Amino acid sequence: MSGPDPRIIAARSRRSVGARGALRPYAGAMNDGSSRTEAFRALHHAAEPLLLPNAWDFASAAALAAAGFPAVGTTSLGVAAACGKPDGVGATRGETLALADRIGALPCLVTVDIEGGFSDRVEDVADVAARLSAAGVVGVNIEDGRADGSLRPTDLHGELIAAIKQRVPDLFVNARTDTYWLGGEHAAIAPTVDRATAYVAAGADGVFAPGVVDGAAVEALVGDIPVPLNVLFTPGRQRLPELAELGVRRVSTGSLLFRAALGSAVAAAAALAQGRPVTTGGIPSYDDIQALTPG
Repeated sequence: MSGPDPRIIAARSRRSVGARGALRPYAGAMNDGSSRTEAFRALHHAAEPLLLPNAWDFASAAALAAAGFPAVGTTSLGVAAACGKPDGVGATRGETLALADRIGALPCLVTVDIEGGFSDRVEDVADVAARLSAAGVVGVNIEDGRADGSLRPTDLHGELIAAIKQRVPDLFVNARTDTYWLGGEHAAIAPTVDRATAYVAAGADGVFAPGVVDGAAVEALVGDIPVPLNVLFTPGRQRLPELAELGVRRVSTGSLLFRAALGSAVAAAAALAQGRPVTTGGIPSYDDIQALTPG
């Protein structure tokens, strides 16, 4: 299974691995308050696109921070599956807030996937945003796709974005539109730009268009959307240098790392059961994992 550009990961890993190979936290300036949110915004305007790895629990977030990633997101699929619940149906509000409480103080910038906000009520969504901000989170990802395969009305999604920005002005709101993700008649440039434009008018700081992989479509969206464009990394279809040339400013791994971890765990167990050797290269040691947790 492909993943983020190994050259970037290798470079960051070399900077963050100590003399004995133990992981250590990102050393960037991680001050409190608005300086953290401004640092997160700045990552969307750096020379290279922000590669945002997505965690699903404390250990995965802490390990990514210790590997040198300046910002870490969460994956709603991973968070939901890890606690035995389905993704995208608004069932993990409590688990998402609890995870934010645990990872908000990590030595990295944290942005959280809140699905559709866990509600269609502006007060409820604003409350979630405020709770996350209080936990140290600097951004949220809120999607307009619904579990039944439909899209939330544009006006309603805009109201939710506006409510978040009114309650927590500094929070970086990444407005996800699922036009390409859900496919069908919506998977086109025009409806995607229409929704993105409305979300930006409501206060969105960035737009996430998962499912778009065609280079011409990506380039068109970059040109028509006046805020940083976020795409979902698609193994075998995209490379970071090419996305950078197209003008993409943020690349998320989504559930890729979670699924890769599950696949590796099952593969290792199967190899043991079948008497085959298990490759241990790159696997953190017991002491490495212990070092990730608070004392």
